[in-house]
Amino acid sequence: MRFEELVTSEAQLREIVGAPVERSVRKQIARLDAHCRALIGASPFVLVASSDSAGRVDVSPKGDPAGFVQVLDDETLAIPERPGNRRADTFTNVLQNPHVGLIFLIPGKLETLRVNGRAHIVRDRALRERMAVRGKMPELALAVSVEEAFIHCGKCTLRSQLWERDAWPSVEGLPTQAQCLVDHGKLAEPLEEVQDSIERPRRASLY
Repeated sequence: MRFEELVTSEAQLREIVGAPVERSVRKQIARLDAHCRALIGASPFVLVASSDSAGRVDVSPKGDPAGFVQVLDDETLAIPERPGNRRADTFTNVLQNPHVGLIFLIPGKLETLRVNGRAHIVRDRALRERMAVRGKMPELALAVSVEEAFIHCGKCTLRSQLWERDAWPSVEGLPTQAQCLVDHGKLAEPLEEVQDSIERPRRASLY
């Protein structure tokens, strides 16, 4: 698809959206204060954005019981890596480009916390032991050296009605993960077998 009206400069962008209000600029801090710690401690879900050396971007969701992201000090946090499909997109990106962006969500709260920084893949046993769930510790963790942290307003949450159950769209008729895998990957395996291969790890190997 071709577009005829493109915005190609910041000056052009600012003519349309205007300049940011002062408090939106001043809210950005370079470390995790008590407010950031409280928000991270209440969050069971974080989105991790990363990109490779060519600039190809990936966003990976991470979830666990609230407080699963460890705040190690005012400038460092760590995210455990649980068993998954072993694509390891975030990790392979970080090996090429350490810059990451995080968005922490808290169910029922309009605002999110955004954190940007540089990431490292770590295996320190003492840290991984702190991250154990159901007696199983992760093999890896993503340690992030914080460069920016700031609260993000809740307008998008209000617009989406994200936490309003009565406004949630129906999921009936949507494709299942198995259907997407079979069709996108042109798999010869029966749909039922693929579905079973998805459900078994959910029951037996979350950790």
